[in-house]
Amino acid sequence: MKAIIAEKLTKIYAGGKKALDNVSFELNEGEVFGFLGPNGAGKTTAVKLLNGMISPSEGSCHVFGMNSSVRTEEVHAISGVVTEHAQMYDNLTGLENIIFYGTLFGIPKEESRKRALALLERLDLTATKDKKLATYSTGMRQRLSLARAMIHAPKILFLDEPTSGLDPMSAQSVNNMIKELAHDKGTTVFLCTHQLRYAQEVCSSYGLIDDGTLLAVGSIDVLRSNLFSGLNVRIKADRFPVDVSFNRTEGQWVEINVQTEDDIPPIVKRIVDAGGNVYSISAKKLSLEEIYFSLIEKRKEQKEAKKL
Repeated sequence: MKAIIAEKLTKIYAGGKKALDNVSFELNEGEVFGFLGPNGAGKTTAVKLLNGMISPSEGSCHVFGMNSSVRTEEVHAISGVVTEHAQMYDNLTGLENIIFYGTLFGIPKEESRKRALALLERLDLTATKDKKLATYSTGMRQRLSLARAMIHAPKILFLDEPTSGLDPMSAQSVNNMIKELAHDKGTTVFLCTHQLRYAQEVCSSYGLIDDGTLLAVGSIDVLRSNLFSGLNVRIKADRFPVDVSFNRTEGQWVEINVQTEDDIPPIVKRIVDAGGNVYSISAKKLSLEEIYFSLIEKRKEQKEAKKL
């Protein structure tokens, strides 16, 4: 069964603002899916639609076979949601907050306490478990919010900027937990972020969105193949043959696109045969960041072409 199926999902708010425009994608169970785009791209609207917090203007969305707009309570029972500014109770301790939310999901108090203590230890919050939430830092609140979302062992987690406000050590701990949940327990993770390099570290597939429009969906290899499936090679040399096609970047550095690593040695040989000295060479595939901005530029060009 698919974890998520979104079909032609559209949301138009009062006043005519189209937050999502005909968005379609599918997500397999156990995937860590990065829903990526800048603030205002439509990420939060998508999460609200998938959780039945709002209804679509057009189209539909299903979570584990359940229509989110119709079977909202059932979707909530298997979902955990972490927003960037999660609301909890300042007058309760960290432990009391998690136990409280556990009981809301129908978990007996003692079992909620047992689960809460394990989660707080995993998220390095044991030392502050008996302190009022009002004394927590932003990063501590964020980690507690993750514990709250996981107390009922959800089948799917919706995370909105989960490492926002965290120090590098805490962020790494959260990232490791996300990977473990997906790989070891089969939890599906729907991760919203504008941090493309971060997403490339933790996600297995991606949906790239801009201004409510889904630009592309798939694994990093699929996204690369849609643009360019080869390698970008950077070479520093003091001379280049006239028959070698390249883009000069700075000083003696040039960039050359090739299909495979096997294409690199012949290029180096031609440079040397032409009397050139090769000082450095490196090859890399397109990063997620490069793919995203290439798609943004392509969309901009398409919009300009329509105006003509």
